[in-house]
Amino acid sequence: MRKRVIVYVDGFNFYYGLKNNAWRRYYWLDMVSLFEKFMREDQELVKVKYFSAKPNDINKSRRQNAFFQANQNNPKFELILGKYLHKTITCRNCGYVINTYEEKETDVRIATQIVADALKNQCDIAIIVSADSDMVPSIELAQESGVQTFVYFPPNHYSSNLASLCNNRPICLSRYESRFRQSLLPDSILLSSNGFVLNIPDEWKAMRISYVNSASKVH
Repeated sequence: MRKRVIVYVDGFNFYYGLKNNAWRRYYWLDMVSLFEKFMREDQELVKVKYFSAKPNDINKSRRQNAFFQANQNNPKFELILGKYLHKTITCRNCGYVINTYEEKETDVRIATQIVADALKNQCDIAIIVSADSDMVPSIELAQESGVQTFVYFPPNHYSSNLASLCNNRPICLSRYESRFRQSLLPDSILLSSNGFVLNIPDEWKAMRISYVNSASKVH
């Protein structure tokens, strides 16, 4: 019997890792396909749990919704949302006020899911995709419950606390760019839920084309 694997993706860590330079061309990514490429013969990916929150910016929300819908076409992908809350920051020196938004609940939701799945025997292996050291207590509890835990660092992110926590070496996803390239979603996707044809956001398609063109000029 193959070992059951659940992947827990810190969506904010993952997105901001991709936001760095050339990695932006992987925004339109099939998350299940990506992590299935890391499974061994004796392992089975049963779920990719993706944790995020919807931004208040209309354009960002539109692109994010397209990404969510595309991935939800695969039943192994599960979306778990926190929320953005309004936050006011006042400069102590000049009194200037900045109105912004702060993501809430994601860390707690990830930690809760890791511990709950471990205690309910939902998986044999837990893969945590994050460089946030707040994950340490939940990983320790999962380990105490007998679940093997692995840490995968998103591109351009690293945490020494998480690296030293697991007996196994952490995986730096930036070393596996070829697997990202092989896991890109098609430009158009037929949604099984409603028959709607979903297209890659224009901005993301333009990024991909721009990179391909610049790379071809170099070579």
